[in-house]
Amino acid sequence: MIFTQYYLDCLSQASYLIGDETTGRAAVVDPRRDIDEYVRDAAAAGLTIEYVIETHFHADFLSGHLELARATGATIVYGAAAQGATFEFHPAQDGERLVLGDVVLEILATPGHTPESISVVVWEHADDEVPYGVLTGDTLFIGDVGRPDLLASFGVTADELAGMLYTSVQDKLLGLPDATRVFPGHGAGSACGKNLSTETQSTMGEQRRTNYALRPMGRDQFVAAVTEGQSTPPSYFPYDAVLNRQTHDLHDESVTPPALTWDELLAAQQRGAVLLDTREAQQFANGHVRGSVNVGLDGRFSEYTGAVLAHDVDIVLICEAGAETQARTRLARIGYDRVVGHLAEAEAAMFTHPEGVTRSSRLTAAELARRLEAGEDAGFTIVDVRGPGEFATGAVPGSISVPLAELTRRVDEIDRARPVVVNCAGGYRSMIAASYLEANGFGDVSDLIGGYTAWLGLVPSAS
Repeated sequence: MIFTQYYLDCLSQASYLIGDETTGRAAVVDPRRDIDEYVRDAAAAGLTIEYVIETHFHADFLSGHLELARATGATIVYGAAAQGATFEFHPAQDGERLVLGDVVLEILATPGHTPESISVVVWEHADDEVPYGVLTGDTLFIGDVGRPDLLASFGVTADELAGMLYTSVQDKLLGLPDATRVFPGHGAGSACGKNLSTETQSTMGEQRRTNYALRPMGRDQFVAAVTEGQSTPPSYFPYDAVLNRQTHDLHDESVTPPALTWDELLAAQQRGAVLLDTREAQQFANGHVRGSVNVGLDGRFSEYTGAVLAHDVDIVLICEAGAETQARTRLARIGYDRVVGHLAEAEAAMFTHPEGVTRSSRLTAAELARRLEAGEDAGFTIVDVRGPGEFATGAVPGSISVPLAELTRRVDEIDRARPVVVNCAGGYRSMIAASYLEANGFGDVSDLIGGYTAWLGLVPSAS
């Protein structure tokens, strides 16, 4: 058997290539849209991809099932409960086996995260007593289970899905032997759960011992445990959940966004395009095009872009030379395909047009502490854009909690007439938020360099 896990740190997302060396038949599970790596690896191993298996209709990324099916002719497979798709797929029944040769993939219906969720049991040999592993999608994570509340607006309640999840865990997954390897769809950082581990694989025995959601408990207790304390998901999730059901334009990794002149950039901005600056925070602070929003390409770029930008707007990229194609691909992973161009030679263009460039204010922890000690906090608002769980562990005195995922819909709660200081954990999210506020009419915005981590280093008693 050939078994490869592909892990995207920027989305905390895992996909898989599984093949039988004897027959050369293979399947890919939960692929991303930039599929060239799967195709290359399969060809190098002498494999033909015959199945593209989706564990569910994803909300956190736009899957590559259509791209991979077109490139390879593979059959798209969803669980039999999948409904509403506008493309052809094979509805796999509970217990159905997809035979690659000696290697067999067994489909388990494991609803709960979504009604159509499945897990895929991997048998290295059909007559083995213990399966090699199980690909659990978003049903079971390392340290957690999939959140059941993402489809609350799709006609099914979180409690109903949590009840399904309880049955799936108790009657299906916990029936697998302890030695069965567990390969989840996501790891730490994903908004699809609340307690995900940084580990990307485990065993059923280890999860039985350590995963809070797998401890012996009744249905009501389980429902309460898995529904409480979930963070607000990024606003693009409903868009992707719908788009993954639809036939849509396919992503081509070879396409480079066209280069725009300064005047063409301003014209696009006048037409409603958003200027997305992907440089790191200090570069952006040193000088950026007025009205642009900063989401650094060196972090969780796709997710946080989807948190602050709408999916139905044109995007012009401002980035380091040569980074525009990577930025376009990473946006495509969440279905943001309306990249209309990038500013050619961005640094030189901004130097040549200083009238259209501005700087960002940044505060050190020491400067913020000085202002608080002087009683100046009465004149400004401190906005903490970390998640609720992070905020609960401690915060800068007097700060208000507005998680980044909620910023666009709660922006009017922040007083535009007062100076604003934004902080997060380390400075990445705070610059995103600060640039968004500045681009949306806030006149005096600063971000805290180093975030709450820097504040704790200065004022350790704050924890």
